[in-house]
Amino acid sequence: MSTAPRRRLTPDQRRAQLLAVGAELFAAHPYEAVLMEEVAERAGVSRALLYRHFPGKHELFAAVYRQAADRLLAATRLDPAATLVQQLAQGLDAHLDYFVANRHAVLAANRVLAGDPVVQTIMAEELDALRTRLLAVLPLAGEDARATVSTVLKSWLVFVQVLCVDWLTEPTCSRSELRDVCIGAVLGALRPLLPVDPAPGWDGSWDGS
Repeated sequence: MSTAPRRRLTPDQRRAQLLAVGAELFAAHPYEAVLMEEVAERAGVSRALLYRHFPGKHELFAAVYRQAADRLLAATRLDPAATLVQQLAQGLDAHLDYFVANRHAVLAANRVLAGDPVVQTIMAEELDALRTRLLAVLPLAGEDARATVSTVLKSWLVFVQVLCVDWLTEPTCSRSELRDVCIGAVLGALRPLLPVDPAPGWDGSWDGS
């Protein structure tokens, strides 16, 4: 493999380039198969320069995953003009798009690095941000209801995460079925807690309309 010609970049530009190369490799290969030497070669930099930006593979992966989480949150801003089902479907589709395209990275974060505090903190912060957004669009009857619904959403988001990771490992249903199971699970859990039905007419499947 030939080495790319080295370009003069600012430190921020170089970091962005290394993150892009890292994201590509972590998406294409299992975590164990990604070598820092290959990252440096693909980026056209010395290993010494790479290690100045990222002391090791763990730090590079964490930075890649942080960037992915930030982009996923940006892609899942809930539209208040849309129905709850539409908002849930949009958010789930954005995440499933990423999970499918970056299967190895998702499995690394949830399996290989399941006990890593840095990666787990990134995940927890993303789930908390999603829970806050969902609370903002639900018809809550008061603070007591908010606390209860918040707890339900926290558990549901973990359920979705585990279910989707298992699906990546062994897809026992279609992607649309997986999304509908996730939507149905949260609607079933929320309906007894809300003053009005959050999804009147929901028949258990989302057709995109």
